[in-house]
Amino acid sequence: MDRFSFLNAAHTAYFAELYDQYLQYPDSVEPSWRAFFQGFDFGLQQDGVSQKVLEEAPAGFKEGEVPEHVVKEFQVIRLIDGYRTRGHLFTKTNPVRERRQYSPTLDIENFGLSREDLNTTFNAGEVLGIGPKTLQEIINHLDNIYCESIGVEYMFIRKPEEIEWIQKKLNVNENHPKFGVDQKKQILRKLNEAVSFEGFLHTKYVGQKRFSLEGGESLIPALDALIEKAAELGIKDFVMGMAHRGRLNTLTNIFGKSAKDIFSEFDGKDYEQDIFDGDVKYHLGWTSCRTTDNGNDININIAPNPSHLETVGSVVEGIARAKKDRHYNGDSSKVLPILVHGDAAIAAQGVVYEVIQMAQLEGYSNGGTIHIVVNNQIGFTTNYLDARSSTYCTDVAKVTLSPVLHVNADDAEAVVHSILFALEFRMKFHRDVFIDLLGYRKYGHNEGDEPRFTQPKLYKAIAKHKNARDIYAEKLKKEGVIDDSFLQKLEDDYKASLEESLDESRKEEKTRITPIMQDEWEGYDNAQEDKMMEEVDTTYELEKLDKVAEAISKLPEGKKFMRKIDKLVKLRHKMYFEDNKLDWSMAEHLAYGSLMKEGYHVRISGQDSERGTFSHRHAVLKVEDSEEEIILHNNIEGRTGEFFIYNSPLSEYGVVGFDYGYAMASPDTLTIWEAQFGDFVNGAQIMIDQYISAAEDKWKLQNGLVMFLPHGYEGQGAEHSSGRMERFLQLCAKDNMYVVDITTPANMFHLLRRQMKVGFRKPLIVFTPKSLLRHPKVISTKEEFANGSFQPLLDEGNADAGKVKSLVFCTGKFYYDLLAHREENDRDDVALVRIEQLFPLPVKQMKEVIKKYKNADDLVWAQEEPRNMGAFGHLLLHFDEAKNMRICSRRFYGSPAAGSSVRFKKRHERVIAGVFDKSLQESI
Repeated sequence: MDRFSFLNAAHTAYFAELYDQYLQYPDSVEPSWRAFFQGFDFGLQQDGVSQKVLEEAPAGFKEGEVPEHVVKEFQVIRLIDGYRTRGHLFTKTNPVRERRQYSPTLDIENFGLSREDLNTTFNAGEVLGIGPKTLQEIINHLDNIYCESIGVEYMFIRKPEEIEWIQKKLNVNENHPKFGVDQKKQILRKLNEAVSFEGFLHTKYVGQKRFSLEGGESLIPALDALIEKAAELGIKDFVMGMAHRGRLNTLTNIFGKSAKDIFSEFDGKDYEQDIFDGDVKYHLGWTSCRTTDNGNDININIAPNPSHLETVGSVVEGIARAKKDRHYNGDSSKVLPILVHGDAAIAAQGVVYEVIQMAQLEGYSNGGTIHIVVNNQIGFTTNYLDARSSTYCTDVAKVTLSPVLHVNADDAEAVVHSILFALEFRMKFHRDVFIDLLGYRKYGHNEGDEPRFTQPKLYKAIAKHKNARDIYAEKLKKEGVIDDSFLQKLEDDYKASLEESLDESRKEEKTRITPIMQDEWEGYDNAQEDKMMEEVDTTYELEKLDKVAEAISKLPEGKKFMRKIDKLVKLRHKMYFEDNKLDWSMAEHLAYGSLMKEGYHVRISGQDSERGTFSHRHAVLKVEDSEEEIILHNNIEGRTGEFFIYNSPLSEYGVVGFDYGYAMASPDTLTIWEAQFGDFVNGAQIMIDQYISAAEDKWKLQNGLVMFLPHGYEGQGAEHSSGRMERFLQLCAKDNMYVVDITTPANMFHLLRRQMKVGFRKPLIVFTPKSLLRHPKVISTKEEFANGSFQPLLDEGNADAGKVKSLVFCTGKFYYDLLAHREENDRDDVALVRIEQLFPLPVKQMKEVIKKYKNADDLVWAQEEPRNMGAFGHLLLHFDEAKNMRICSRRFYGSPAAGSSVRFKKRHERVIAGVFDKSLQESI
């Protein structure tokens, strides 16, 4: 008899396994078998196995009909597949609500089976690793795995090795934990800390906002177990981001922040530091070094976050990447990012999608993130049915085909079991995993809210519901693991320690805020405005500069490049070694190369940054035949710094957050984010408002992120003209950032070097050019690079001050438009002075210039932007003499620029004419 014949009952296990393989990965099955199974499925849908099945069967099947017991085996396989695919819909994961009812159910009748089959033994049990079992035993096994406290979504994953690994893990103990006595006591200990901490605050600080973890307390033992196991597996750095819900509890009971310090923050004391605004207690970050029970040291960081939910996620990913690059040579098995989300936020905030889309990209990957959703089933007052269209708040996980575990937050052991499962998956496959921790929120959004206004039925149920600690304690008592005295001692000891901390706290008059990652920032001091204005030595020996220029202007031998690339690189060599006329791209390349020679690293990221939006940079060259990538900066002899440049996804918010996080953790890296056009930076406005402009005041965080924003009015329309400098300038205060609009390659060279050579870090906003990238007048000599310094103001070099009647201050590309008009009209009575640094404003130099041109009776501010945009409003705030200036600009507009190039040109020319002839001012 043919070995494939269905008449040979001994082989039904083989058939079952093959059919199981077909259901999960159809393309992996031999074509004739695949055709048979397709026909078989079609036949089942037609209430019987059709003749078509037999006609398309492999050799050996055509001798007779398929025996009924084999059909039954296949039907059991389909039942198993149903549990794997839909079992998560029928779990006991919701502690306070009834589950929605789903149809079709997992009833066996839906799979062609009946109650009479329950005692029949099926070989299909082999695919579950339990051997031949009765249908009832198979169902019990499946219910235990898929339909109790943990619901698992994973069948959408497309990699067989990942699915097989998951299924094997699920079969161990039927997806149930098997913890020892000591582990159980530790889970209870951390649960007690979580519950008692919230109860203590609720009693001592009545009505104060704390955004309690009550209803999701099992997060604390989960994080505790995660850190212990991660350290055991070799993780050295743990980087976490979370919003306010449960943050204080996490800071105290996981990160080791003193409860005394938290009580000081609750008491509303002033800060020790004078120039410091601070932030609310549930936004602050923390860093500590923890020694695990096994004696492993692990560095743990929780990043500070604003109220803008999910913003911190991109920052955490950037921090983790910087640590991976700087300390572990790119080894993602040493750094673990953890993101704790809220259910409403993860479902609704677009930055979540942006961050998840970066997860597997070369420039942004971290080897997988563990995402934990503290699922309160409510957002402020909004029920989950009004908060999303998807079945689960975690459905965004399917973007990256990441497994999701839905867990009942009341089942502490299941929660810890799930987090350890997630860790093992992440470490093995270097991919994201999601834990959906289904709990509830005991009070309103904050402790002063009345939740029964909007959810009366839900909060009646919650009011009667036991907390996770008491539920688990009862379980352990029944198992004989603990008794009442053990639990009472846990509670008494922890509450006594809190009382002691409270007493100590109230003896202190002020509170002190500690910035995170102080180890990374050793040797860097906070700087005020006077320090920011000091001249910095950015010179670089000409002989050394020659060697950098040689490396970036010579293609490797034996590789074929496009003729345009060959010509471009030769032009670099000519402009440096023959013409001595260096353009903007050479300013960048030589700045990067010189810094790398001095031990600094460079990271550039943005949309099209490798080539440059305007085809000026060409930092990454492609070999024509193989598309091998060549970075000439890596050929610089004697460099100790690394050069990284990446084209980013089409994201501003997420990528700016990532690069900000990178700069936060790597002060020795010149970290640059480049906008495709400066106009698009407003897609990252939350990062600008909450981190870039305010983080030093709020959290004592230094950050040296550089933002390149192509800016300049050239008739390209409303969305390709303005980097919206007015918005950055409005945010400038005291000493929080640099804002510049550079007009010469030499100044750009020294600016980038200054950013790294100072002993502090500030965000740097650079309005970079477009047309000036190739403007014949926008050149500098290599001697200006080697021997010069950054100039915050550029005065006329050869002007006869005595002849000047109009003194015009301007900035950026508009200077060259005014210069062209002056030269065409031979106007030596007009001086053009460029403000290269808009913040901190070079007030002293500006006053000296005004004094120099003492015969000028016409003091002008000229800008190409509309009156309500650009820098004029900023000047009025920071430069007293600005109130006496004649302003030449476009009128007030809601849109940055006209869409018509003809209209743009007319307006532009009128502004220029008005600069040189005040009688034309009214026609602008």
